[in-house]
Amino acid sequence: MKLPHRPPGLSGLFNLLKPGDIQEILHLQPGPLVRDAYLHWDELRHRNPPEPLDHEKWWLGIKWARQAISKPLPLLDKEGLPFRFGSPEPILIDLHHIDQDAAGEIRSVSEAATPATRDRYLLKSIIEGAITSSQLEGASTTRKVAAEMLRSGRRPKDRSEQMIFNNFMALQAIQGFKDEPLTPGRIREVHRLVSEHTLDDPLDVGRLRRANDVHVVSTDTGTFLHQPPDYRELPERLERLCAFANAGEDDRPFVHPVLRAILLHFMIGYDHPFADGNGRTARGIFYWSMLRSGYWLTKFISISHILRKAPAQYGRAYLLTQTDGGDTTYFLIHQLATIRKAIQGLHDYLARKAKEQRGAERMLAESPALRARLNHRQKALLTHALKHPGTAYRIEDHQKTHAVVYQTARTDLLGLAALGLLEKVKEGRAFVFLAPEDLAVRMSSHGR
Repeated sequence: MKLPHRPPGLSGLFNLLKPGDIQEILHLQPGPLVRDAYLHWDELRHRNPPEPLDHEKWWLGIKWARQAISKPLPLLDKEGLPFRFGSPEPILIDLHHIDQDAAGEIRSVSEAATPATRDRYLLKSIIEGAITSSQLEGASTTRKVAAEMLRSGRRPKDRSEQMIFNNFMALQAIQGFKDEPLTPGRIREVHRLVSEHTLDDPLDVGRLRRANDVHVVSTDTGTFLHQPPDYRELPERLERLCAFANAGEDDRPFVHPVLRAILLHFMIGYDHPFADGNGRTARGIFYWSMLRSGYWLTKFISISHILRKAPAQYGRAYLLTQTDGGDTTYFLIHQLATIRKAIQGLHDYLARKAKEQRGAERMLAESPALRARLNHRQKALLTHALKHPGTAYRIEDHQKTHAVVYQTARTDLLGLAALGLLEKVKEGRAFVFLAPEDLAVRMSSHGR
């Protein structure tokens, strides 16, 4: 990752202006956006400026427009200067969609949004978030192995698995204290949850760093990217961060709850209060803030899954802010897009499941192949299983439901298992038959 070019200083640019330059800039009225994009100088310098301006005058006009909509935050950089944020139209549009989709009802997924389907997706999302959040920081365990570990409840075998296990436990714990205020102690607790048994020095777990030997460097080039604030400032900085986290709508400046959650994420990454595990801690605090503000759908989405697809853009969003006078708007825009992609992933999943379920139910009723293989009891069980993936069916229960003898019930379930439509699992001395998550897909292979 390359460092973006720092913009020219505004005071220096202003001093270079000749008579008439200000009138030219004001006549063109550059806004904060360039073709709906919030461009940094690093990108702007490669675009053609509007005549008669050069790149420097164009940038000066854009910065004036941004300053007009910018507000200072009670969060400080290393020099003690406040970070700032603006709300240009792309941010307002994204917030509108997130308000609709993450705090209201799930839209257009009525058939799939049964409690069983939602619970299944919640578990899947927590597992996905635990895996990808850890992989962002170096965990190498495959998704299949990690999911098996979390679903089965077995203990982690190595450091990578431990990171994933920790994230899984942390995401569940955060849901338990979402209604409580944030404190420095709570931040340390989240760090302890995500870093237990994964750090070189076990004493660093849940403990603020005690030296300035932590540096952020590019993993691919080794380029020095960021020196966090002095460790001696961390207690005060965390107190300030918690005050910001707990602020309400009457505090000024007003910060939209989603922007507040993103800025908490940003600041923990910027301050790097711990020796390691800061990214996982930052994402955990983001989830806490979103849930606390009523964005309940947040527990169903994994921003880490989106971030892992383009980790360089995640890091670059930090650098754009740090190289342009602490303007966090760059980071806000990036993270809002990430949240919207994650929410869309949820809707796509539920819509896909609804379509699969409708198709499977239709197939169950109409397919000659399935009609020839299944009796009415088996069809009734599969209809239930389609709406309740993960359900365990027992011979005795099936026997009672349909008032048949034990052998008939046993034959029904074994027949479905033989077709691959149920999974036979040993439970003590008996067998149970589980409804697979991909039952609709399995049924389609038999219904052709």
